[in-house]
Amino acid sequence: MPAPAARLLLAALLCGAAAAARVNKHKPWIETTYHGIVTENDNTVLLDPPLIALDKDAPLRFAGEICGFKIHGQNVPFEAVVVDKSTGEGIIRSKEKLDCELQKDYTFTIQAYDCGRGPDGANAKKSHNEESGIKKMRNRVAEVNDVNEYAPVFKDKSYKATVIEGKRYDNILKVEAVDADCSPQFSQICSYEIVTPDVPFAIDKDGYIKNTEKLSYGKEHQYKLTVTAYDCGKKRAAEDVLVKISIKPTCKPGWQGWSKRIEYEPGTGSLALFPGMHLETCDEPITSVEATVELETNHIGKGCDRDTYSEKSIHRLCGAASGTAELLPPPSSAANWTVGLPTDNGHDSDQVFEFNGTQAVKVPEGVVTVNLKEPFMISVWMRHGPGTKEKETILCNSDKTDMNRHHYSLYVHNCRLVFLFRQEPSQGKAIQPAEFHWKLNQVCDKEWHHYVVNVEFPAVSLYVDGVSYDPFPVTEDYPLHPSKIDTQLVVGACWQEYTGNENDNETVPETSAGGELHMAQFFRGNLAGLMIRSGKLENKKVIDCLYTCKEGLDLQMADGVGKGVKIHMNPSQSVLSIEGDDLDRVDKAMQHISYLNSRQFPTPGIRRLKISSTVRCFNEEACVSIPSVEGYVMVLQPEEPKISLSGINHFARSASEFESSEGVSLFPELRIISTITREVEPEGDGDEDPTVQESLVSEEIMHNLDMCEVTVLGEELNQDQESLEIDMTRLQQKGIEMSSSNLGMIITGVDTMANYEEVLHLIRYRNWHTASLFDRKFKLLCSELNGRYVSNEFRVEVNVIHTASPVEHANHIAAQPQFIHPVHHSFVDLSGHNLANPHPFSVVPSTATVVIVVCVSFLVFMIILGVFRIRAAHQRTMRDQDTGKENEMDWDDSALTITVNPMETYEDQHSSEEEEEEEEEESEDGEEDDITSAESESSEEEEGEQEEDQQNVNRQQQLEWDDSTLSY
Repeated sequence: MPAPAARLLLAALLCGAAAAARVNKHKPWIETTYHGIVTENDNTVLLDPPLIALDKDAPLRFAGEICGFKIHGQNVPFEAVVVDKSTGEGIIRSKEKLDCELQKDYTFTIQAYDCGRGPDGANAKKSHNEESGIKKMRNRVAEVNDVNEYAPVFKDKSYKATVIEGKRYDNILKVEAVDADCSPQFSQICSYEIVTPDVPFAIDKDGYIKNTEKLSYGKEHQYKLTVTAYDCGKKRAAEDVLVKISIKPTCKPGWQGWSKRIEYEPGTGSLALFPGMHLETCDEPITSVEATVELETNHIGKGCDRDTYSEKSIHRLCGAASGTAELLPPPSSAANWTVGLPTDNGHDSDQVFEFNGTQAVKVPEGVVTVNLKEPFMISVWMRHGPGTKEKETILCNSDKTDMNRHHYSLYVHNCRLVFLFRQEPSQGKAIQPAEFHWKLNQVCDKEWHHYVVNVEFPAVSLYVDGVSYDPFPVTEDYPLHPSKIDTQLVVGACWQEYTGNENDNETVPETSAGGELHMAQFFRGNLAGLMIRSGKLENKKVIDCLYTCKEGLDLQMADGVGKGVKIHMNPSQSVLSIEGDDLDRVDKAMQHISYLNSRQFPTPGIRRLKISSTVRCFNEEACVSIPSVEGYVMVLQPEEPKISLSGINHFARSASEFESSEGVSLFPELRIISTITREVEPEGDGDEDPTVQESLVSEEIMHNLDMCEVTVLGEELNQDQESLEIDMTRLQQKGIEMSSSNLGMIITGVDTMANYEEVLHLIRYRNWHTASLFDRKFKLLCSELNGRYVSNEFRVEVNVIHTASPVEHANHIAAQPQFIHPVHHSFVDLSGHNLANPHPFSVVPSTATVVIVVCVSFLVFMIILGVFRIRAAHQRTMRDQDTGKENEMDWDDSALTITVNPMETYEDQHSSEEEEEEEEEESEDGEEDDITSAESESSEEEEGEQEEDQQNVNRQQQLEWDDSTLSY
């Protein structure tokens, strides 16, 4: 390049540089404050206002352009980038991932640079501030915007609250959840929700739970709710929370801790009725408590559970005097006058007779022998409702014919019990007490009551349920006129002359020599156990025993427990009262009340319980009221005993024994046992082995019997030639009674099974005309509790052995046929029967006869054995001969004819039958020796048969028959 050109270029550059220096006069300018927002999942910051740097040197190139931004600050995770140099626009972006939860905002300073004088950025100028020329931001430059990345979380794992039933609450409890997000939008909980459906609760946005209706403890004891929460970004809680709201019952004064149904198993003794009972008073100031427990048993039997023996047996068990006559006995062959009366089954409870106003029974003569001059008593169970104004007679003894006089009677009139007793003429003509009246509520309350009238003239006393009552009023009358008219005793009405003026509903006229008689003054109600006895009055101890129940309430308290508590119980043990001022002692006393049933086989069913209470407080007006408590005791069905009669049921006796004075014992080896069947569970866990089942086990028990009846099967007893007898002395020693008829014998009275066995062993049958008698059959039946449990029918058949008169013979051999015949005949007829204690000369043969039979049997055996041996030897000889001839020559059997002798087979069979008959005779007469002979003979027969079969086989093999020309 020429020198002048070079110098010119250098001069131009120097002039340009001088011009450029003069052009870049100003520094870049930016805003003093910026506010930026950046999202956690983004890196670009949105600034307000936008990041734009201005330079007054624009539009000059380089000097007026922005080349960069610089951020000043410590640990600032941002950078500024120029987007457009000419416009000075830039952006701020993060250099790393931001987390709002770690740091929510950042503050830093931004400085802008221009491009200076040229492309290399020389002499570039910065935006300035007051001191250094750098303009700094005074506020936040970047704020991190939150993302809804966290779900709400409840502060507690569960919540609990308790409310009282019957109230509505605005705020039961508050649940609270939090959110870990940093922004107000996502970190706040906007709503709560109850997830559990159909619950009477609601929750608001702040987490407060309230009930939407009144709550009831009886409907639900506790509610379990599931609650969730949502943040303002509609994000649901990661885990729902459980809320338990318990319902507390309203404090109601009353007895608590008792069961409505209480099961009683028979035979377990006392059963505590209220072991966990206590009285809730709701903190009221109680000064005293009185509680009454009632056991209702009116529907069981005659007011409660009692022994269901006959009334006569119960009187004897209670120690009453003997001679009591039962006017309403259970219908039987011996006492049949009550057959027509309606009655219950009498099995589970006492037998009750119903009188509907049209029925009555006449008591046969001889049943009652009352001497009116002596003291006597009348005992009866009666249930009677409000009646009419007419007289209703329970028992009446009146003239049988001609006249209409009542000697004594017991009747009901206008809820009064009246006893009429007219004196006999021999007592004088002075006026004396005749009618004794008792006004009693028990007469018309439709409940069972026990009445005992003790008559010791002129004093008459009445006991009702063991409580004595004096008569009022007492009317007087003259004694009866002398007469020789018989009397008629009637139950349920009165026998009297028909006048046509009686107001009874129905009459039963009957014509007699003295005119028309009929029943009048009919009774309407129920009667049971009507008894009458003269000679001795009933004492208070026996009366209490007759009435006392076998079930009732019981209270057994330890020493010190009942201190400060008053206890009262009625005689029937059906009502028990407790009173005290210490609530804890009253509670303990109530917990010791028990139910007891002493019967071995109680009547099953329900016994209702009722508790009524009264409390007294300091302030009588504000005293609480205790509601009544009602429940019941369920007496379970007792295990039914099975009474079994066993012994010799078929035997024979000689006619002379039947004709003897002692007769023949019908039940010499009778045994009476009673068993019950129990279910026994298998050992171990039955669920592990489903094939294991419960087993039944019989267990023998002991209890009483109250009746055994011996009945003749077939023709009735002929009193002229046969009878059933028993030792009455020994029977009376045991206190057991007997009645007999042509149909048999009935033994009654409560006693043990062992004593009944002993008594039945005493029963003997006599027949003093046995010529035409060959057998007699009887049936025995025993029962317990008035027929509630009945034994099996034990039948006995007794045969009469008739023997020929003995004849004397000098030669015993000549007498043998006459003796053997009846013995053999008797043995055949009675085969299979039990010959208990047979007469020696009618069954057992003599020693000479036995020796003769044994010798004859042995002789027959030896003959048969010899015949068999001879036949066997002959058959072996014939077989050897046949074998030799076959070897010597060949037979031509083309025209052979075989003739079979049928007599040979018949003789063989006939001889076998004779041998069997002889063996039977030998087995009957020869005992063990004959058995041995028979076995030997049987073995010989088997050997002979085997030899014959072998010979037939050999002959069949040796010969082939040509039967082409054989004619049949």
